[in-house]
Amino acid sequence: MWVINVVGLLFIGLIIWWFWLYKPAAAVDLKNENISIVVNNGIYQPSRIKVVADQKTTLKFIRKDGSLCAATVIFPAIELSAELPLDKEKSIALPALSVGEYAFHCPMKMYSGTLIVE
Repeated sequence: MWVINVVGLLFIGLIIWWFWLYKPAAAVDLKNENISIVVNNGIYQPSRIKVVADQKTTLKFIRKDGSLCAATVIFPAIELSAELPLDKEKSIALPALSVGEYAFHCPMKMYSGTLIVE
């Protein structure tokens, strides 16, 4: 009985950490680096990307995960989506965006990231 209570408390602690205490990684600045976003194991790596405002941008995705959810990336604010081939680089051209944060994710929102436009 006490094992169940301990496991329950561990799960509660995990939930508190994930939803309230977890801080996302620092954003990668595309102005200074030529990077590819790797789609694997339920995450986009890097998941926070900085780009320049009012300038067209190209993001490069490499999908390593064979799951169906990972096969598509969606940018809902700009009504853009793209299919990501398995183990191949896919370039996605984004229009010039105004300052703000733009979410991108898979169709089920299991994979998610943020495009930070400065």
